[in-house]
Amino acid sequence: MKSIIKHIILGLVAIFMTAGSVFAQFDRDMQYFRYSDQRGVSQFEAPFYTDVEFDGVNVRIGGANTLQFQALSHENDAGTLTNLESNFNLATSNLDLDVALANGLRMHLRTYLSSQHHTETYVKGGYLQIDRLDFISEDFMGDLMDNVRIKIGHMELNYGDNHFRRSDNAQAIYNPFVGNYIMDSFTTEVAGELYYYTKGGLMAMLGVSNGKLNQSTTESEIKTKPTVYGKIGIDKQYGEALRFRLMGSVLNITQSPSIYLYAGDRAGSRYYNVINEGDFRAGRFSPSFTPGRGAPAAAGEMTAIMINPFVKFGGLEFYGVYENTTGKIETEDDSRTFNQYGAELLYRFGADQDIYLGGRYNLVEGEMQSGDIEIDRFNIGGGWFITKNVLTKLEYVTQSYSGDGYDGSVYQGAEFDGILLEAVISI
Repeated sequence: MKSIIKHIILGLVAIFMTAGSVFAQFDRDMQYFRYSDQRGVSQFEAPFYTDVEFDGVNVRIGGANTLQFQALSHENDAGTLTNLESNFNLATSNLDLDVALANGLRMHLRTYLSSQHHTETYVKGGYLQIDRLDFISEDFMGDLMDNVRIKIGHMELNYGDNHFRRSDNAQAIYNPFVGNYIMDSFTTEVAGELYYYTKGGLMAMLGVSNGKLNQSTTESEIKTKPTVYGKIGIDKQYGEALRFRLMGSVLNITQSPSIYLYAGDRAGSRYYNVINEGDFRAGRFSPSFTPGRGAPAAAGEMTAIMINPFVKFGGLEFYGVYENTTGKIETEDDSRTFNQYGAELLYRFGADQDIYLGGRYNLVEGEMQSGDIEIDRFNIGGGWFITKNVLTKLEYVTQSYSGDGYDGSVYQGAEFDGILLEAVISI
């Protein structure tokens, strides 16, 4: 049945893509929309101000396809890791549907067609974004909506800014490197978000989710309480050359049978099969790190805070990360804390800044039940936008694990390094 559904979806896509005369509006711009090509790089939330006029229902079919050549080696103290060879990873593919339904009313839906840990096609999530209320009546509550946005759906939570620069399965064109951050804050839950913008560049957001990645109405022994999160900061352009953004985020989980903030990437992480003793699903969580204070998605409570500065001056670009997460699982009495630090420095050049070089440093430290741990990663590389829809990346990466909290585990004395080449097509 799943195979039949997958072939139906692929067939529909082929029909839609060849029906150019029927769907000529695909090429039209869309209101309040972050483009999925080079124009969306270094953007974060979808732009709140737009010059695009609504001109009837606009259906935009897009997607992405990404492939890596991986040449990595790894080792640990026990010498128990799987042997690796230089070869290609499984190509990953996304299908996106974006529909302008009315003035200031837009729908988004993303489907993973192919991913590291799912051979079947499945929906990642989607949302309804409301920037105007003209669908009720023309200019309804217009003064309020000049400053307000509403998002509702089973969607990616807007906690922190890392998720705007990460690779979302095949959508890797926003990420200047191949891998995501070690503590990869990404989850999809049923949620609603209320935004407030000012023309001076200030933004505030309050969100509430049901705390569940996998939706179910079956009652569990541990009750789920709503997850509350928020973001506040400034994003401002000073003249033509300088842009400054500083955002702070907080997310609080008071009680949940499963915490998925750092274990919600069902598609699987990059750097396939590293620090792996043969478990196929290990690549979903390794080499990323889930501060679940136990098994990934363990029951408990947690508060996470992230601060992200972003500065762009001409072609020079800096992005930073400070993150703190504190919480405990139901089986333990004491809370534990993990910190994440990250810094990216890029230089974009060329006629349209279509070539870039740079580096990223990422460090995670904290206390496991077994003791202190530390993970650090360094990336250096660059990329070339062959067109606005096609990006090639080349990087060198090295990552190591240390601390007495890893004694006796597969991570004791573990490290990996090597080169990756990634090709991204995104429309």
